[in-house]
Amino acid sequence: MSSMNIDMDEDYASPSSLDPQNLTLRERYRRYGKRLSPSPHNETKFSNAALYLDNIKKEVDHRYDEDGDRSSSKRRSPSPEMSVVSHSLKVCKVEELEGVVDGGDATFSLFASLFDSALQGLMSIPDLILRLEAACRNVSESINNSCSERHRIVEDRLMRQKARLLLDEAASWSLLWYLYGKGNEEIPEDSIVLPTTSHLDACQFVADDHNAQLCFRLVQWLEGLASKALDLENKVRGSHVGTHLPTSGVWNHTQRFLKKGSMNEKIVQHLDFDASTREHAQPLPDDKRQDESLLEDVWILLRAGRLEEACNLCRAAGQSWRAATLRPFGGMDHTPSVEALIRNGKDRSLQAMELESGINHQRRLWKWASFCASEKIAEQESGKYETAIYAANCSNVKRILPICTDWETACWALTKSWLDVQVDMELSGGMDQYRNSDGAIEGSPGQGDLNSQSYLGPESWPLQVIKQQPRDLSALLQKLHSSESVHEAVSRGCKEQHRQIEMSLMMVDIPRLLDLIWSWISPSGNDEDIFRPHGDPQMIRFGAHLVLVLRHLLADDMKDSFREKLMTLGDLILHMYAMFLFSKQHEELVGIYASQLARHRCIDLFVHMMELRLNGSVHVRFKIFLSAIEYLPFSPDFDSNGSFEKGSFEEIIERVLSRSREVKVGKFDGSSDVTEQCRLQSLQKAMVVQWLCFTPPSTITDAIRVGTKLLLRALMHSNVLFREFALISMWRIPALPSGAHTLLSLLAEPLKHPSETLGTEDPDTSDSLREFWDWNEYYSCDATYRSWLQIELDNAEDVSNEEKQRATAVAMETLSSSMGLLLREGNPWLVPTEDQIYDFVEPTNLELHATAMLCLPSGECMFPDATLCTSLTSALYSSVSDEVVSSRQLQVNVSISGKDSSSVEVALRCLATENDGFGPNKLADGGILAAVIAAGVKGELARFQTGVTMEIMRVDAWYSGSDGSLGNPATYILRGLSRRCCIPELILRCMQVSVSLMETGNAHESHDELIELVASSETGILHLFSQNQLQEFLMFEREYCIWKMELLGESAV
Repeated sequence: MSSMNIDMDEDYASPSSLDPQNLTLRERYRRYGKRLSPSPHNETKFSNAALYLDNIKKEVDHRYDEDGDRSSSKRRSPSPEMSVVSHSLKVCKVEELEGVVDGGDATFSLFASLFDSALQGLMSIPDLILRLEAACRNVSESINNSCSERHRIVEDRLMRQKARLLLDEAASWSLLWYLYGKGNEEIPEDSIVLPTTSHLDACQFVADDHNAQLCFRLVQWLEGLASKALDLENKVRGSHVGTHLPTSGVWNHTQRFLKKGSMNEKIVQHLDFDASTREHAQPLPDDKRQDESLLEDVWILLRAGRLEEACNLCRAAGQSWRAATLRPFGGMDHTPSVEALIRNGKDRSLQAMELESGINHQRRLWKWASFCASEKIAEQESGKYETAIYAANCSNVKRILPICTDWETACWALTKSWLDVQVDMELSGGMDQYRNSDGAIEGSPGQGDLNSQSYLGPESWPLQVIKQQPRDLSALLQKLHSSESVHEAVSRGCKEQHRQIEMSLMMVDIPRLLDLIWSWISPSGNDEDIFRPHGDPQMIRFGAHLVLVLRHLLADDMKDSFREKLMTLGDLILHMYAMFLFSKQHEELVGIYASQLARHRCIDLFVHMMELRLNGSVHVRFKIFLSAIEYLPFSPDFDSNGSFEKGSFEEIIERVLSRSREVKVGKFDGSSDVTEQCRLQSLQKAMVVQWLCFTPPSTITDAIRVGTKLLLRALMHSNVLFREFALISMWRIPALPSGAHTLLSLLAEPLKHPSETLGTEDPDTSDSLREFWDWNEYYSCDATYRSWLQIELDNAEDVSNEEKQRATAVAMETLSSSMGLLLREGNPWLVPTEDQIYDFVEPTNLELHATAMLCLPSGECMFPDATLCTSLTSALYSSVSDEVVSSRQLQVNVSISGKDSSSVEVALRCLATENDGFGPNKLADGGILAAVIAAGVKGELARFQTGVTMEIMRVDAWYSGSDGSLGNPATYILRGLSRRCCIPELILRCMQVSVSLMETGNAHESHDELIELVASSETGILHLFSQNQLQEFLMFEREYCIWKMELLGESAV
């Protein structure tokens, strides 16, 4: 039992906790809380431009749907007209049916809002349980109200079934509150009287004894469920038990029959309440039916714990004597609870009676009389409800169970009887006096024969009913399973899911409860995909919230084995529910539950979601972004043990960025064009950066700093991708490198004012920003060239003068922009103003790892094998001299990629030396490792197949120690590699365009300047060219000169 104390009176007195539509007095004794509004985090303004445009589009689409859809749900199904056009009638019916079945989906957002409020400290966990119960009841009532004649029979049945399941869930939440959320009650000092009374002793016993307290809470729970069911029936149907005419309990028909002087042996001759027993006769059938109807209502009220209403009903029906038998001792409330003790107040009548006759004497007499009445009425078969009413007063279980046709009623009968007997035994002197010499409990005769000499009197109470009671709670539940002891419907009800949940809660067997829920929702044996939700959605939701509530309720009382079970299996259930929400487009709710997962599960979950929604709308991706950044810490937090306690947004993003650069399995085949496939994959890589371009909401801690860190990370990752994209964009084709231009468009808006969003004081930031603008200029030149190339291809045949002029203008623009990049003074392209210089510490190594595809001159993929890897290794060694290999201890390793059989993994390693690892890289060429890889990228590997190029999919470089441990990134190598590959290609493209201009007689004045740039020893550009590139350069120059000479000759003529 939880020791958490809850101020009941304060909660009841709070106006916010009352339902304004329920005006009954009983409502003030309920713990229904005011439903919280949705979390304010869901109302975040969109500050990203792409998101803003996507949101406008969504709003327009939503309004269009409203015109053609009569549904009022948040996510509307297609309009009937659209469905008829696009789907068959059968499919339309299935979709409509699914929409009806999902009518309880409101619980997902509502439960998330409630738990979010609890996490923020706006309500306690016990109050949360009560609000979850109320939420289930409200949604169930709403579903029932929506059922009408306009629904088909199957739809109506499914809706009512869902409503029924929600009520079952509400019952489970209610039980959880009574067992763990309700505080322990202590008897107030002002309620203690001397000498003591049987009622005071009973209350003290129930408060102190664990079994008795458990039984009492179970009785309260079961009576509360029945009472709420009565209220709901009254609200829905407008009727209530006990709505009988005054004096309906008087035998009016029999009275008129006797007044006429009629005689019948089977009809009573007197109208007093003992007449039937004394005369062995019955009233007229009409009176008997009316009497039975009255007793049925009395039984229903007693079952709901409404003893006072039952007594008032008896009095209103003219049977005040029956009310006195139900509530003796002057009408006092004899329930063994602190609440009843306080309600009775300072009434001394019971104390006076027991001072005269002895403590518990009157109580034993009343119990014994009720027992005799139940037995006698059962023998005469006078009425099943009257038998059950008196049997319930005296714990005569065998006379109660025949009328219990549902699980809750049977459980109530057994539990209440066991509780009353425990109290009776305590008041009679304890359990020991009822044991024989063998330790067994003395029992009553098998049949209650009142004329038998062995029949026990009131002084022996409760010996008459002791053997009918269970030994413990386990035996009580076992009896509910036995079809021999209870109604068939009761034993059948034990197999229902929520009945099994409730029985596990009653046994405080939380591990078994978790196993049960997981068995219902876990994947089947042939399907181990934990990312795909299984089972009933409502059960998945219930299981997830039950895990969360138990973790918070029992945080201080869990043993290590239990804690591990609750954390491990609980995480699986939470993970399943988070994936279910994701699959139902409730991405905004996932963060609430993912934040409660273990660190590795939380990270895996968000990485999985981000990858699946990478090509989704901006709006959907923004919801996932908000869900992660609002509910998770931005940076990893350390717990008391020095380990990371929860997953952080930074860890998720780093995992997503890293995985996005991996080559996807099965992405390539030998018959397709490698260049096109690399271009498409680069687009997927670039889209990942948008996760970093969203603006964090102002509601999170240190939102400005977080936004700056995200943008800086986006900038750094974009530079990494720009380098890789440039290496696969060497082909002279009109198609633009989509990945690079996607990156530029994503960062265009955030980097409009970099000094405001980033700040340029930090050297690393300014260095990354400078590289970004270098790449921006390069891809601008690249786009202009490809535009010219497309025009040239389109103008292959005779074209108009306008088209020729347009081609000339684009060619001039290409040369101007490219020369502007090549002739920059003071800040050469991709040469940092201040290189990060590392101290000379030996031995220090440099490593470069690359994933590449081998591409034939035709553009097709060349699948590697062991022989090809060996040949490529030898060719890479041959790209530098033997002296360099020896002095720098160059190591080359080529292997087939373990993730994609069409790719190879290339690993290079060498010693760091001055100007190549230590100090600035003066030539800005990336050193020896960049030279080796550049030879492969350019397709100029010696001793290898001619024309085969390495299409680099991923490349990284680091400093490393002698033990192989990787250190800081060696960015200068990758920038030098880019310069080795991009600058010669850019110059060759300029030469190609210049030749084309000369052919048309439109020479560009920068041609000679371009020749001087390559030939000059000061620029250091010549050594970036490979042998084949120099030959191509000279061929272009030769062709240029020939066209120039022809033009001069024509002008001379």
